[in-house]
Amino acid sequence: MTVADRIRALAAETSFVLLAREGSESVELLTGELVDVENLADIPLGSASDRREVFAMVPYRQVRERGFEAQDDGAPLRCLLVAEHLHLPADEVRAALPSDTVALHDGGFDLSDDEYAGIVERVIADEIGRGEGANFVIRRDYTATIDTTGENAERIAALTWFRALLEHERGAYWTFAVVTPGVIAVGASPEAHVVAQGGVVTMNPISGTFRHPSGGSTAAALSEFLSSTKETEELFMVVDEELKMMSAVCSDGGRITGPHLKQMSRLTHTEYMLRGKSRLDPREILRETMFAPTVTGSPMQNACTVIRRHERKPRGYYSGVAALFTPNEDGGHDLDAPILIRTVYLKDGELSVPVGATLVRHSDPAGEVGETHGKAAGVLGAIGAVARDAVAEAREDPDAPGAGTTPADDPQIQELLASRNARLAEFWINPQDGGSESAVVAPFAGRTAIVVDAEDRFTTMLAHQLRHLGLEVRIVPWAAASDADVDAADLLVAGPGPGDPRDRSSARIARMRELVTRRRDAARPLLAVCLSHQILADSLGIELAPLASPHQGLQKSVPVFGEVASIGFYNTFTARVSPGTTTAGPAEVSADRVTGDVYALRGPSFASVQGHLESILSRDGMTTLERLVTHALS
Repeated sequence: MTVADRIRALAAETSFVLLAREGSESVELLTGELVDVENLADIPLGSASDRREVFAMVPYRQVRERGFEAQDDGAPLRCLLVAEHLHLPADEVRAALPSDTVALHDGGFDLSDDEYAGIVERVIADEIGRGEGANFVIRRDYTATIDTTGENAERIAALTWFRALLEHERGAYWTFAVVTPGVIAVGASPEAHVVAQGGVVTMNPISGTFRHPSGGSTAAALSEFLSSTKETEELFMVVDEELKMMSAVCSDGGRITGPHLKQMSRLTHTEYMLRGKSRLDPREILRETMFAPTVTGSPMQNACTVIRRHERKPRGYYSGVAALFTPNEDGGHDLDAPILIRTVYLKDGELSVPVGATLVRHSDPAGEVGETHGKAAGVLGAIGAVARDAVAEAREDPDAPGAGTTPADDPQIQELLASRNARLAEFWINPQDGGSESAVVAPFAGRTAIVVDAEDRFTTMLAHQLRHLGLEVRIVPWAAASDADVDAADLLVAGPGPGDPRDRSSARIARMRELVTRRRDAARPLLAVCLSHQILADSLGIELAPLASPHQGLQKSVPVFGEVASIGFYNTFTARVSPGTTTAGPAEVSADRVTGDVYALRGPSFASVQGHLESILSRDGMTTLERLVTHALS
């Protein structure tokens, strides 16, 4: 059967996947039997002697496997057990695919611009403004219908859109068409959410959305985008959030490289690459990395709760992943799993394009509305549903004047990108088996620590740093932290978490208060971080108050007991003393000399810090952490 015959036959094929990966000159065709399973662990990879290749569509609702909230729409965790995997020449595939325009009818957003702007305002005020998290992604859907009177109309539409993406979208990590009964998805995802290959895990946080101006981008316009405080902090926050995941699945915690520009035909994003070593089952890696903060928010668990509160309908596959598990030479499976964004879904003649904006403390509701329009237009333009920009079209043509050159090639743009790393912690940039911070011999070797997770997985990064200092560390969720756990460890680290530390109705905050009090009463070494620092301060009679403006993803240079430290902050509330105060009961206080905001405390066998020493924003994180742990253990 020729390529043309094979592609034409897909219009009647029950189930198939077409896949074009970044940099490849081929299109992959996967066919086989369909199986729907309940959990990621149930994905049937076969036995050691009979390993299978499996393609899976993982819906957002699977995040419930991590104990997080999600509306349950019943979207199946659908697996294609690959019986045949072909690599076909891309030019022959394009030529064989249908090309007639698929007309859309009754197009528009399911939420009006005013409704979406109102949601943005409420999230900023009620969620970020009340300490529930640093950023949240709330989505809206562009919807339309297509004519389904012709035979196999939906399948032909999917094939047509796949051809359009191959021809008119560039820079995608995966371009794909998934056609199965009841689930049709066609997209061009820019983001490799998680890849596991040869014992190396890679994640690719992408953030910031620069919509190319009509007529094409310029170095000046791109420079303005890269200079935006909102866009810069948004990227740093998602890198922090994905490093939490990396630290959970990688023995070496992971390190970052970049930043780079991710250029597509109509949009440009900024991105980092994170890499670390892991020998976990790829299904477990996928489970621990559900899902990308670029389409959920941070901290992840509370982001899911906020999404549940503010989104009016379930997410389906939006923000989930497409995952390909491929047998490798080591006897296991490699994993390649891009995030499901920039995707068109089609069911019963109804099209939907889910898009979201990342809401942070600097967000402008009108700007976030505009971002959703830009993302939807990018997808619709790529599939030919709306007019395409002529300049973007010209740049896709390798023979066109100016093709192959972009404003991103400007040396000033590259210098502006590179300058971002001057703000970041070397610990997460340099290889951790060498370099300035890791050259110190582990000072706490032989000591044990328990880190209590108060629903912010910054604890995984913190635990990694503590292990780097020689401690044997175990992370325990707040609800599972027994008194015996608290009493046994050489060091108790009471971790960060979302919420108002003054909330007396929260079982989580009440338990963290009990743990901090128990440890102090026993005069046993204690380190309290962020929320737990505030709880400790309250127990010392120090006032707690909301900040005038949340410090979510903010880097500050602050006094910490005689030394100025550059630290990243993710707090909405603060402990506050009168300016000039240096003690509170048995504690020494390190505070802002003007506002009285308390940055750190230390006393008999305890120390605390408001900032996140584990964050990439904490350039002096490791040295400050070592100082505070040394005091607590002394």
